[in-house]
Amino acid sequence: MTLASTRLALGAAIAALVASAAFAQTPPAQAPASPYAPTATIGGNGYPGTGPADPALRSVALPSGKKLWVLPATLETTQWGWFDNAQPPVLRVKSGDTIALETMMHSHNQVIPGATIEQIKKLRTDFPGRGPHTLTGPIYIEEAQPGDVLKVTLNKIVPRAYASNFNVPGMFAQFPNIYQDGQVKYLYLDLDKMQTEFLPGVILPLKPFPGTLGVARKEPGRYSSVPPGEFAGNMDIRDFVAGTSLYVPVWVPGALLWTGDSHAGQGNGEVNLTAIETAYKELNLTVEVIKGKPLDFPRIETAKSWITMGFDQDLNKAWDQAKAQTIKLLSEQRNVGAEQAEKLMATVSDCRVSQVVNVKKGIHCLNPKNARDKEDMERPTKETAKYYVSHAKDADLNKAMNDASMGMLKFLEAEKKIARLDAYGLASVAMDCRVGAISAAEKNVHCLMPKSIWVAKR
Repeated sequence: MTLASTRLALGAAIAALVASAAFAQTPPAQAPASPYAPTATIGGNGYPGTGPADPALRSVALPSGKKLWVLPATLETTQWGWFDNAQPPVLRVKSGDTIALETMMHSHNQVIPGATIEQIKKLRTDFPGRGPHTLTGPIYIEEAQPGDVLKVTLNKIVPRAYASNFNVPGMFAQFPNIYQDGQVKYLYLDLDKMQTEFLPGVILPLKPFPGTLGVARKEPGRYSSVPPGEFAGNMDIRDFVAGTSLYVPVWVPGALLWTGDSHAGQGNGEVNLTAIETAYKELNLTVEVIKGKPLDFPRIETAKSWITMGFDQDLNKAWDQAKAQTIKLLSEQRNVGAEQAEKLMATVSDCRVSQVVNVKKGIHCLNPKNARDKEDMERPTKETAKYYVSHAKDADLNKAMNDASMGMLKFLEAEKKIARLDAYGLASVAMDCRVGAISAAEKNVHCLMPKSIWVAKR
């Protein structure tokens, strides 16, 4: 570069700096003022709080002349992942009243189509100690006192149009060490046909039921919504559908009723952690307080059966509890001694693995109301005309359940050519694991998959 050209370049640079300084000192142009007020968002600055709801406006008159309580699911009427006796009721009703309530999807409506499995996992890991469920309530029932029984009858269930099924990578579920990867599937629920297509050519019937419905614990404090117990809660019993009733002991004044974890269907076992997870546009239920007929553990009544149940971290102990409750029921129902009721149970009571993923695993037993009847006692050990079957036996009921479940997963992968995470999900929503013959030396589990769910590919 020559001296002349250097001077020329230096002059240009100085001119550019002067122009830049002049530009920096020029005030920015003002944007034209909007004719509209700033838009407020929920939780943001400027959101106009409207104050508490008026409970009197949650009762509507019906053409029949009766009153119906309506309870929308909002941030004020729901809790995410816990029960707490100290939570103020969001509704107060009387025995005999009917409530039409809404529920939300998991984690205060954050698990909706579009949410990734990484985001779903973060919702659990960022908030340890609480469950994923969004619970509508608590509802205070005026007459309910400790020692009473609350009867909750499900009149009608209307799900949303979509649902999810997912397994969280390396966490929870039946086999977290094997499934270190995860996935979420979103499903369209065809409410006209009451079915959903889980995989191409695999159609599942919809049978909505609340995974969680229960009252407050007797112990004060805040507890995760995940484990079920004598307060009912996260039972995940798929036979608890519209037309059935839950009978649950009352532990605190007002009972404090909650519900959530809304399902459109589920397998017996719920092995990958989740069912067909949805929310309800309407869960219509009637509450009644029963006095003078105490219970120590929940029961469910269907048109033909009484359902008893047991919960424990150890499936062997869950079985022991379900068995004790069943013997007690049969003794009361048929006016026989415990020894005779135990023998009867083996021939008429149909016990199934409700779930193995709620910290406390669950077993429920269907028992015929009619003393001349018996429940479905089919326990195949190999494929039948109706079912694909995986059977396992062991002295440990936990191991028998694990082996039978894994046998079905491997069958779906190898014989039905279903990808492993899809097979895990399908087993969770459609597999039916039944408790077979039980002795100290040998406990049998039979996991059945209905062939009817495979239809021609669309």
